[in-house]
Order: sequence, then C-alpha cells, then structure tokens
Amino acid sequence: MKKIGFLSFGHWTPSPQSQTRSAGDTLLQSIDLAVAAEELGADGAYFRVHHFARQLASPFPLLAAVGARTKKIEIGTAVIDMRYENPLYMAEDAGSADLISNGRLQLGISRGSPEQVIDGWRYFGFEPQEGSTDSDMGRKHAEVLLEVLKGEGFAQPNPRPMFPNPPGLLRLEPHSEGLRDRIWWGASSNATAVWAAKLGMNLQSSTLKNDETGEPFHVQQAAQIRAYRDAWKEAGHTRTPRVSVSRSIFALVDDRDRAYFGSGKDQDTIGYIDDQTRAIFGRSYAAEPDLLIRQLAEDEAIAEADTLLLTVPNQLGVEYNAHVIEAILKHVAPPLGWR
Repeated sequence: MKKIGFLSFGHWTPSPQSQTRSAGDTLLQSIDLAVAAEELGADGAYFRVHHFARQLASPFPLLAAVGARTKKIEIGTAVIDMRYENPLYMAEDAGSADLISNGRLQLGISRGSPEQVIDGWRYFGFEPQEGSTDSDMGRKHAEVLLEVLKGEGFAQPNPRPMFPNPPGLLRLEPHSEGLRDRIWWGASSNATAVWAAKLGMNLQSSTLKNDETGEPFHVQQAAQIRAYRDAWKEAGHTRTPRVSVSRSIFALVDDRDRAYFGSGKDQDTIGYIDDQTRAIFGRSYAAEPDLLIRQLAEDEAIAEADTLLLTVPNQLGVEYNAHVIEAILKHVAPPLGWR
C-alpha cells in the first residue's frame, strides 16, 4: 500500500444532526478537510460527483480551491459521470485546476452510477447517437477528453484573429503537461477495467462492482485488478499504471468511534444497480486497531492496489473526520506497509 487518501461524497442536509447543513457548508468543509488531511500526512483528497442531489456536484471550483490551499496532497475525483460532460470544456477546467495545484490533479471519470433523476444527462443537453446507449455516450466523451488532453492542435485558426496565434492548428488552453497520464476510470465490471487499460487510464474500483462470479467482493475486485494489469501489459504502455480501491474503514479508538460505528456492517451485500445488473457491495470495516489490521491484511484487493481511499462521513464535520483519518494513518496503516 503506497498511498492513502480520503474520499468524500459531500452530503449535506438541513437536519440539525448534520454538521453540513448547506451546499456552502459542504464545499468549505471539504477544503478544510483537505488541508487537515495534508497536515496529517495523508496522500490524497478525493471527491465524488453527483448531479441533482444534496451532494458535491461541479468539481472544478472545489478542486482549484483545494489546490490553492494545499501544497503536496493529491486532489482528485472518484468519479465524474462523463455522460454529463462536454469533454472540451472539461479539459479546460481540468487544465486550470491542475496548473493551480502544480500538477497534483488525479481525475477519476466514469460512465456514472444510478441517478437521482431519469436520464439526467438529457437536461444537460446530451443525447446518445442513434443506435447507441448512454453508457456508449459516456465512454465516447471520455475518449474525446483523452485525445484533447494530449495537447495537440486540432482547430483551424482564424486568418484574422483578435490576438496573434502560434503557427499551425490550435489546441485547447490552458494545457497542463502530464495530466493525460493522471486520468482514472471508475470500473464496475472486469470488461470496463480492461477497456480502461487499453486506453491508458489508471483504474479506480469502488465499494461495489458487478457480481460476476459469486465470490466475496474483495476476491472479485482483486481479480478485476489483475485483469486490468494484464490488459495494460498487453497494450504495451510504457509507464506503470496506478490502481485505487475505496473502503469504509474505522479504527475504534475512543467512545465516539464506538458510538458511531461499533455495530457496523461486516458482510458483503447483494443488490441491483439497475433492472439487469446484479451488484455486490463490499463490507465496512470497524474494529479496534489490532483486529482491524488483521482484517485488512486479508483483503485481497487492498493488497493488489497501490492506493486506498477511505470513504469519510463528511456530515460529522471536519474535526471528527480528521480524527478518523489520523487514527488510520497512526494505528493501522504502518503495519500494512504504508510508507
């Protein structure tokens, strides 16, 4: 395990029990938590993106703000639903955020997940081409994004421009060198993991995946990672890919931890993410540090990955979530090989 970061879904609710009662609370506390995590020595601050929900949505203002307030920590998403994205405008936003952070952006993208509304991408002005699906559209948007992030010119310049142009075809600006190699694909199936490898994207695998073999979640996820790495090698890419997995992990070190998570879900569960797709949801981990270390050492997917993202209960506030991260970094991560 080389790197450990946190992943926030950015929930907010006006409930008096929540520390994030508005979108503004969630955004500002997300920045503060990233700063705190960096001070604790964590490697990454990642954020989920959902539309039409009381959660984090448009990611790039947040990523730019986190990049401006921090110095070393990786900043990223897990994941952006590409069915909603104009890939050219997204490339400009991503380039800006990456330059502000001095090259620390790790951009997780995917075809999305079950939504709050029916075909929400239609409200954003997108329609699949005839004969294709919304998933096809999301993957096509991703392919366009990867192409323009290469930084090669493709647009015919105006012969009478407002400002002088460099010679040749024009590219999107601002361009951030190296960002193309820091794009990750969130894969729920083995097939999409293989597809991501062929295109040279890093792999993000979350706390759910398609139930393809009936085996325990971590076993199926480990097999997915191995299939991805085999496909990467077969594609002939020269750099070493990165792989992250997400987990809900809580070290029970004080009475607050025991009150919140002392009776957590400790088994995988089965459900359906749509009418056709049976999915397996990975268990949560909550235990005293010594037991937690033994449990996590048996998780095959954590062993296969190089990056672990800790899903945090952001509605409990910055101070408590910093405590959750610190407990893992201090009591659990070193015996598992972190740093």
